[in-house]
Amino acid sequence: MGSIIAARFELQDEAARAVNALVDAGFDRGRISSFFVNPAGQHDRFAVGGDRDKSPGAEETDKGAAAGVAAGAGAGAVAGVAAAPVAGPLGPVLGGLVGGHLGGLVGSLSATDDDPVPRRVAGMLVAVQLDESADVADSADAVNSAIEQRAMRVLQDLQGTDLERAEGQIRDGDWIDFDPLIPPQWVQGGVG
Repeated sequence: MGSIIAARFELQDEAARAVNALVDAGFDRGRISSFFVNPAGQHDRFAVGGDRDKSPGAEETDKGAAAGVAAGAGAGAVAGVAAAPVAGPLGPVLGGLVGGHLGGLVGSLSATDDDPVPRRVAGMLVAVQLDESADVADSADAVNSAIEQRAMRVLQDLQGTDLERAEGQIRDGDWIDFDPLIPPQWVQGGVG
């Protein structure tokens, strides 16, 4: 595994220019990858489509819905007992059903995670692998930092956006272990 710097480009021609500029800057062509990243949810990881079994942030909604149904049904039944003189013997049953339904909705909504998961925007991604191993000696850190800065500068000079840092392998122009579902590690501010 090695360190990878990547940036997004809108057009295929822009991505091709970035690849050529990286080669001109001294990076090995076999360690540069350029490919299209589909929009989130369109990576077809499942036979019926989609990326995940459950949407990010919705993993706990089953538990929230179950708790909401139980609490809502109980509260609705109590309200139905109080309304029994007006609604008759079906008051507690109807109150329990309506309360359970509303409780399930409120419970599932309260169990969603509102923190946004960082995700890539669709577009052409150009990535360059900087080194072979992430385990570099301390004396080589300054050299690796300079190489990383050079890669970021080339990508930013060509209007690359959403600059990110990753670990992986690029072999013969293919980022062989790229996973679009892993949240990107954005590089804040890029180079100065």
